[in-house]
Amino acid sequence: MATTEKEPPAKKAAAPSVSQINAEYVTQLANKYWAPNAKNKLPFDPKVMEDVYEKEIVQSKFSIRKIMLLEFSQYLENYLWVNYTPDVSSKAYLMSICCIVNEKFRENVPAWEVFKKEPNHFPFFFKCVMEAVLTGDAAGLSLKEETVVLVFLDHCFNSLEVDLIREQVQQLVSLPMWMCLLPSRLQQELKKVPKLQKFWNLIKKKFDQMDADAAEQAIKERTFLSALIKKFRGVLMSIPPTGPLSMDKVHYCERFIELIIDLEALLPTRRWFNTVLDDAHLVVSCQLSGLLQRETEGHLFCQLLDMLKFYSGFEINDQTGNALTQKEMTTLHYDKITSLQRAAFSHFPELNDFAMSNVAAVDTRESLTKHFGHLSPNMLHRVASYLCLLPELPEGQDTTTEKDFLLELLVSRHERRISQIEQLNQMPLYPTEKIIWDENIVPTEYYSGEGCLALPKLNLQFLTLHDYLLRNFNLFRLESTYEIRQDIEDVVWRMKPWQSEYGGVVFGGWARMAQTITAFSIVEVAKPNIGESWPARVRADVTVNLNVQDHIKHEWEGLRKHDVCFLITVRPNLPYGTRFDRRQPFMEQTGLAYVRGCEVQGMLDEKGRVIEEGPEPKPKLRGDNRTFRVWLDPNQYQQDMTSSIQSGTEDPYETFNIIMRRKPKENNFKAVLETIRNLMNTECVVPDWLHDIIIGYGDPGSAHYSKMPNQISTLDFNDTFLSLEHLKSSFPGYSIKVTEENGDLQVPPFRIKFPNQNKADKGKKRKANEDVEEKEEEKVLIVEPYVTPNRGPYPYNQPKRNTIQFTPTQIEAIRAGMQPGLTMVVGPPGTGKTDVAVQIISNIYHNFPDQRTLIVTHSNQALNQLFEKIMALDIDERHLLRLGHGEEELETEKDFSRYGRVNYVLARRLELLKEVGRLQESLGVPGDVSYTCETAGHFYLYQVMSRWEEYMSKVKPKQGKKVEVGDVAAHFPFQQYFSNAPQPVFKGRSYEEDMDIAEGCYRHIKKIFTQLEEFRAFELLRSGLDRSKYLLVKEAKIIAMTCTHAALKRHDLVELAFKYDNILMEEAAQILEIETFIPLLLQNPEDGYSRLKRWIMIGDHHQLPPVIKNMAFQKYSNMEQSLFTRFVRLGVPTIDLDAQGRARASLCNLYNWRYKHLGNLPHVQQLPEFQVPNPGLTFDFQLINVEDFNGVGETEPTPYFYQNLAEAEYSVALFMYMRLLGYPADRISILTTYNGQKHLIRDVINQRCAANPFFGQPNKVTTVDRFQGQQNDYIILSLVRTKAVGHLRDVRRLVVAMSRARLGLYIFARVSLFQNCFELTPAFNQLTARPLQLHIRPHEYYNQEQPRDESGQPNQVVKDMPEMANLVYNMYMHMMHRSQKYRQEQQQKMALPPKQAKSDAAAEEAPSDSQKPQGDTPMEQDPPGDTGSEPNAADTSETPNERDTENHAKMPEHPGQDSDSDEDQAGDQ
Repeated sequence: MATTEKEPPAKKAAAPSVSQINAEYVTQLANKYWAPNAKNKLPFDPKVMEDVYEKEIVQSKFSIRKIMLLEFSQYLENYLWVNYTPDVSSKAYLMSICCIVNEKFRENVPAWEVFKKEPNHFPFFFKCVMEAVLTGDAAGLSLKEETVVLVFLDHCFNSLEVDLIREQVQQLVSLPMWMCLLPSRLQQELKKVPKLQKFWNLIKKKFDQMDADAAEQAIKERTFLSALIKKFRGVLMSIPPTGPLSMDKVHYCERFIELIIDLEALLPTRRWFNTVLDDAHLVVSCQLSGLLQRETEGHLFCQLLDMLKFYSGFEINDQTGNALTQKEMTTLHYDKITSLQRAAFSHFPELNDFAMSNVAAVDTRESLTKHFGHLSPNMLHRVASYLCLLPELPEGQDTTTEKDFLLELLVSRHERRISQIEQLNQMPLYPTEKIIWDENIVPTEYYSGEGCLALPKLNLQFLTLHDYLLRNFNLFRLESTYEIRQDIEDVVWRMKPWQSEYGGVVFGGWARMAQTITAFSIVEVAKPNIGESWPARVRADVTVNLNVQDHIKHEWEGLRKHDVCFLITVRPNLPYGTRFDRRQPFMEQTGLAYVRGCEVQGMLDEKGRVIEEGPEPKPKLRGDNRTFRVWLDPNQYQQDMTSSIQSGTEDPYETFNIIMRRKPKENNFKAVLETIRNLMNTECVVPDWLHDIIIGYGDPGSAHYSKMPNQISTLDFNDTFLSLEHLKSSFPGYSIKVTEENGDLQVPPFRIKFPNQNKADKGKKRKANEDVEEKEEEKVLIVEPYVTPNRGPYPYNQPKRNTIQFTPTQIEAIRAGMQPGLTMVVGPPGTGKTDVAVQIISNIYHNFPDQRTLIVTHSNQALNQLFEKIMALDIDERHLLRLGHGEEELETEKDFSRYGRVNYVLARRLELLKEVGRLQESLGVPGDVSYTCETAGHFYLYQVMSRWEEYMSKVKPKQGKKVEVGDVAAHFPFQQYFSNAPQPVFKGRSYEEDMDIAEGCYRHIKKIFTQLEEFRAFELLRSGLDRSKYLLVKEAKIIAMTCTHAALKRHDLVELAFKYDNILMEEAAQILEIETFIPLLLQNPEDGYSRLKRWIMIGDHHQLPPVIKNMAFQKYSNMEQSLFTRFVRLGVPTIDLDAQGRARASLCNLYNWRYKHLGNLPHVQQLPEFQVPNPGLTFDFQLINVEDFNGVGETEPTPYFYQNLAEAEYSVALFMYMRLLGYPADRISILTTYNGQKHLIRDVINQRCAANPFFGQPNKVTTVDRFQGQQNDYIILSLVRTKAVGHLRDVRRLVVAMSRARLGLYIFARVSLFQNCFELTPAFNQLTARPLQLHIRPHEYYNQEQPRDESGQPNQVVKDMPEMANLVYNMYMHMMHRSQKYRQEQQQKMALPPKQAKSDAAAEEAPSDSQKPQGDTPMEQDPPGDTGSEPNAADTSETPNERDTENHAKMPEHPGQDSDSDEDQAGDQ
């Protein structure tokens, strides 16, 4: 290998390792042939490609690292595919492309882009892949290589949304593949669906007309999967049940089953393939294979086979795609058995007993085996061929098939299956030790993406709603299991369980989240409900001794109803005092035996009763012993008891010795799982217009408002438009007709009548000229300005108005949101998503006053932003309600939680009754009418209305008579009541104006009484709980909650008969698929229909997806895909907001390439803050290259905890520099892409500047992921990595990182690494176009008025981090001296003793742990020169402060040398 390249200049003393040199080999080749920024590349040479494949890929046994390097160097984009032609195609070529595509899928980066750009050779390439995977041995492929090709094929079948792939794959799974079926089976299947016979004849006719080549190709495609199954069977049968074994065979089998599961789990591929699979009896062969009998090697294969069995027998009609009900499944089962019985009766006299029995007696596995087991193989074969399962036996020949196979074939086809829903209802919800530590189901965090796993995948489409919920149920369960595993391991390691000398357990440590159990007893096992075999509930008492610190004791006593805890049994066999090694397996060291979940009902008081939750004070308990009553999982209890009775295993409930609790925020998994399970048990009715879209079929645009049958033609846009001009500019391409001619009256609010867009008669062919006329007519909007009725004479009666000038796209989003149907709004950063959401809510509220709207967001923070904006619009706050725990952070003094609203209503009631009292007084009515809402109602009816009617009869103009203007005021009955309004109430200018004012006054009075009527219920309902329920179900019109709250509380909401008509989801692309789905079903259907009318989702799928902790679920199962993203991939129409108003236009260019035409709002160009440069800094954004510091780049103290000291110091130095120029600290945030770096930067800040008032702390130091949805003026970003790009390759993370800054973005990174990354080029090309060293202008200062004078002072270029640190230090010293001189002068004037400055010794003494030894930085050797003057007496008190700040700014050269260098400096001074 070409390893002769000279070593890089010595940074580290150690010689480069072999792996580094080999890595260099790929890099050298890349630089010669295909690297994106290489000069004078050499022409394509197939020899190089063969070489790379043999030496780099095959010899390293397909090492991930090697393939990663190749993929990253843009090998596929710039070398392989560009030069691919049928002439140069070879085995190595095919394999190289497959390897790289698989690697792209493993890393979750877009894989098909390069093929889409140049698709011409793809069909040929795909044919070669098909050849290779079938005739592997002949083509010289090893099994390992065939497995790679299998994985590639699997990726193809999972990418059906890509047209290029679909065209190739569709031929393999269409109806003609039935030519592989047994002829008898084919006839049987065609009879089932009459239409098919017609299609089949057509296919035959077409096939007969083909020429020889085409026919041969067609046969290859049609028999491809069937031939692949045969090939697989050969590999599977070659695996012996015991003895030595090549793992390559096992991996091949696992990957093959994975491919088959994926084909079965998608309707388009399953439709015809399922019959072929059944006819090939693949499941039976696997069931009897040797691999299944091998405990260790066959473990994963066995789990995959279970999944395959599940999907091959899925409750769905393959042809129509409709889900089968329980009843239909039973009917099918009975038909199968009775047809077998009829066959037995007429053709097989030996089976007479079987034929005469009733179905329930013979449809279990035991009885079928008993009836068929004694038959000869030939006999069994004849039965099977009669059922069209096997070809007929020729006369006089014996069957070649094994008897076991024939028996298993008949039994597995006819045994009674437990239905999916029963299976689910019998499943325990809590994970046990068997699942928690099973690597195939819950992989460790170090999952590399190589192997396949027994996990469901979330792709684009699902078979039925049941399948959709089930896959999500399983993944959600396992993801929470993974977090539980981490918690249990952490707690048990901390407890240090050891074996005592008497064989018991002794705990050497303690854990905050766990306690040892002193007593455990089961107190109740309730009788099963009718039709169930498990107890209705199981309750137990757990006693613990809380001899711990008070705050921890309070946490334990604060366990609430429904909190989940875990009961754990450990039986350690390590003697007292052994060291635990956290890297070794957990179970063996700690002797963990059982884990069972439980749910807290409450703590018991001294009499043994559960202390109920409520406002009453909790009783004080004596002593440290506390007993909790808990509910156990009845299904789990049932299973444990059955196994201990039947197989004599031990009863785990007598052995528990630890109880563990979890943080309440992360502990909601059981409630969510129960919710999903309840949904699967109810007739889960999704509105008809949504059903197909959610499962992923049909026309993806079918729920768009333009295709909805109930589209509304006239909409009241209320205060959406600011003027008629605004309205005209909002509908480009429409002509506007205004009903009002008078220009002065053409003012908002407007009603708009839209042309009818329902294209119901699309199918008819029209003549061309008719078409033109239609178009003309369609583009007219009829606009009707109207006057809102006067609401009363007080200033606060005026409605609040929208002040935002919406863009045409935002108006389209608002219009779509007001129409029924599904509206998807893609909102890039800074495009006013929240404003659009709030306007939609307001418009729906005013257009449909009797509808209720549910708002769902991902985070409480987003909910707060929405609420703050809703408050500014014309929405009556008695109609707002917020559920969940986040109300505390709301920035208003108003409380929108349930109890807050109840209090508001009660307070409002008193205010209004006071007003009624005032009215009564002004009218001189005796009695106490303002006592309750009821008495106020009578008063209104008998006293107020009658006076108003009498007044109206006086001032209404009668025929031919004119009413004097003065009469309106003279006869007005409520003059005295309105005496506290701005006077005069009546202007007396014209009759119309005064009449309008009088009606406004009456509306004001009427509103008081209508509100009191609404509040009457609160007088009848006495308890806070009832009142809050009434509020939720009746009073509130706009209800908001987070998606987690919706999932947790679905049961309670449905029970209360909660109802709503519209859903609006913010941050929809950050919500897990299942948590987006549950809020659609928080209400029971009415008469079998859902009343949901609108579903508005606002999000941005180009920013980060939901957080999934476990890599395997995130990558392998695609669990991080939100429903929003899936809809976008399916092609559901979206409205893309296209004007941002957050950042400078130049900063916006760094990310707007990711969006369809994202431009800027005019104010971004016009406002002065966007026009002036950032003072002290030459550029508004810059990428600054940071090289190794002391030979160290990125470090990784623990796995995935990346740090980079040079970048941390540099970022903080820039922050300090900006602070010295006068930038406010809260306008600067420091972001990074890794948690490790976040902690390091925080350490550096605490060390350098946190305690120093000159610097302080930046607004936030956090990760890019945590900062999503927030923004700041200036962002300093550290990208940390120097060896591999890591997770910034996810373009979504890059978009978030680039779009957080409004005015300035400064990025510290290793440029050579990131500029080669294919996915990031659009952003990095712009970044690298500017100088890669920091350019500063230290003579400028923040807030300076005069524009920058380019000619005056040149830019200063900062070479590297130490230079910057030195510069900041000198600036700081300079400032200290200036301020000191100034202070001395002031003090001499006032002659007051100086105040001692606080010295922060702590920071001086201990350099933070994250500080690594650093090289000499120039600033320690020569303290700045302006310290020269002798300190005078007044000055001495300042020296400690000065020394202290020096320590802040300087970087200790070496932790050990700190004090010496201090003394040196003191000496100098």
